[in-house]
Amino acid sequence: MDTFGPLQLLACYSRGVFPMADARDDDKIFLVDPEHRGVLPLVGFHVPRRLARTVRADRFEVRFDTAFPQVVALCAEAAPDRSETWINAIIQNLYVELFAMGHAHSVECWRDGQLVGGLYGVSLGGAFFGESMFSRATDASKVALVHLVARLITGGYRLLDAQFITDHLTQFDAEEIPRTTYQRRLAKALPAKATFGDQPGLTGAAALQVISQAS
Repeated sequence: MDTFGPLQLLACYSRGVFPMADARDDDKIFLVDPEHRGVLPLVGFHVPRRLARTVRADRFEVRFDTAFPQVVALCAEAAPDRSETWINAIIQNLYVELFAMGHAHSVECWRDGQLVGGLYGVSLGGAFFGESMFSRATDASKVALVHLVARLITGGYRLLDAQFITDHLTQFDAEEIPRTTYQRRLAKALPAKATFGDQPGLTGAAALQVISQAS
């Protein structure tokens, strides 16, 4: 895939497929079109009670798009719960290019000047494709996800793609749907006009209120 660039990557997302690598040090990527797709609800997103207390307490400073390359790099690192990741150098470079084009975004949790958790994904029309998240402090990635959902709701998004269902995501009422159902939802979301940037940051309490009002 020597000629595979950011425009080709966006075209893949518009068709419902996304890239992965077999390992961090792999020099190739391949495209994935799962038979079943994980999605997170923007209406009816469930925030567990304990997590809601953490979000409301504003234990982290939540920022958007201030350290995108660093977020991707930290997502690519091995962690105690994952000895290997699917984010290789090709994928890192592609998403940094998408970020420069305004089609990729990061949500970051900072504490004492250190980046301790976050996530990144791709924005296309009214669809947001969550790619990966990391956490170096308890609940940091979960707090980032809550703030992401609030921003997507406020920005008019219609679809939050989680790719695959994990135990981590089921607590938020993520669902697994067949490929054909996903394609229909994607087709409805792509023409929508949604905005990720140019939104004010929200406190934890305000983010929870946005999510509650959408449910």
